[in-house]
Amino acid sequence: MTDTVNLKGKPHVVVVGCNFGGLTAARFIKEKSGDAIDVTVIDRKPYVVFIPNIPMEVFAGKDPALDLQMQFHQFLKRDGSTFLQAEVKDIDIESKSISIVPTERPGGAIEKVSYDYLVLAVGAKLDYAAIPGFGEYGHTVSDTFYGNKLRRYLFGGEYRGGPIAVGTARFQMGTKGRPDWIPTMTSACEGPPLEISLGLSALLEQRKWGSAKNITLFTQGEWIAEDAGVPLVKEFLHMAVDQMGMTYMNQTEDIKEITKDGIEFTNGKSVEAELKIVLPNWVAHDFIKKLPIVDEVGFVVTDLYMRNPDYPEIMAVGDCAAVTAPKLGGIGDQQARIVAQQIAKDLGKLHEEEQEMKFAPVVMCFGDMGHDKAFYIHSDLIYGGKTGVLKMGHKYFMMKMGFKEMYFALGGKTPGWGIKMTEIVGG
Repeated sequence: MTDTVNLKGKPHVVVVGCNFGGLTAARFIKEKSGDAIDVTVIDRKPYVVFIPNIPMEVFAGKDPALDLQMQFHQFLKRDGSTFLQAEVKDIDIESKSISIVPTERPGGAIEKVSYDYLVLAVGAKLDYAAIPGFGEYGHTVSDTFYGNKLRRYLFGGEYRGGPIAVGTARFQMGTKGRPDWIPTMTSACEGPPLEISLGLSALLEQRKWGSAKNITLFTQGEWIAEDAGVPLVKEFLHMAVDQMGMTYMNQTEDIKEITKDGIEFTNGKSVEAELKIVLPNWVAHDFIKKLPIVDEVGFVVTDLYMRNPDYPEIMAVGDCAAVTAPKLGGIGDQQARIVAQQIAKDLGKLHEEEQEMKFAPVVMCFGDMGHDKAFYIHSDLIYGGKTGVLKMGHKYFMMKMGFKEMYFALGGKTPGWGIKMTEIVGG
């Protein structure tokens, strides 16, 4: 086996994973450090899926793969970075090498890539396989495959207008290295069930298939979407349950089984449902779990500068990082910028006037509500902060759509002022 990438004296930064966090990290690392480094990006596919917009595409009867897949190779090439379409099989953190297998065609041999800095941005596995009955009776919107499966079910005549259940399985969250101000969460992210339930209710009304009264929204904890902050959740539930007529079921503990007729929970409760839309537990990738840089469930332990305390040349961005809670694209974006700055600092490329960033998460998201409306959440309440904003309307739908267009046009390298502008306009 030979090293796939030939180095010529420059520090070599390898970014593993090229979705939201990885693509943004790779591009800002190159911007900050320029020709002082070589950057290699490894991913098993050559495109990013804009996952946040899958539900709205599906409920509009559209194939999400047509509009939500962005080829990123052109942007990396423009930066002077190298892209390897491959799957990571193993990482040797002592020899600083990565074993990969090409994925363009099956049957590739193992190659090796060495690194000076390793940025892990591989996300997490969505553990649908751990939910009995999901393959036969479950639906979801976490990628274009499942999105299209749901679209065919809704628009192909299978759905008969019966009850619908929307919710999540329990998230197993580690504690090792986690700051005290990041609480234990029972879900990796529960914004999607809120968005799905509202988008579905609009679709049911438009098609005359039913209304919000068809929908049961369930959660393992006391409050769904607890990461937004309880005051905002109460406001949302007042609208969805008291005004629109949805049913709310909490403290289900976890999903025991999905059946033809509904969902059974581990606390003994059950809900009748013709259509079952669920999000699963998020688990770490097998090749990372065995490394000595992870917490007890396999997510990468970092400090607030996104470096592993024992191996500071290893950094983590996005969903694979233990401190990413909830698992949100906006949080991954902040972490990507921090990593780029840290590497630039090591290389003496950080401008003197540039303030060193430290991880300070904020929950910020847009969710489709149907009828060309969206909700906007901006909150740090779960971290002990005082900001809690929930707004709804047509303006936020336009902002949600506008962000996707900007992300694609700029190749994942959105300007820093974009977040500040969102805060000001979202108000």
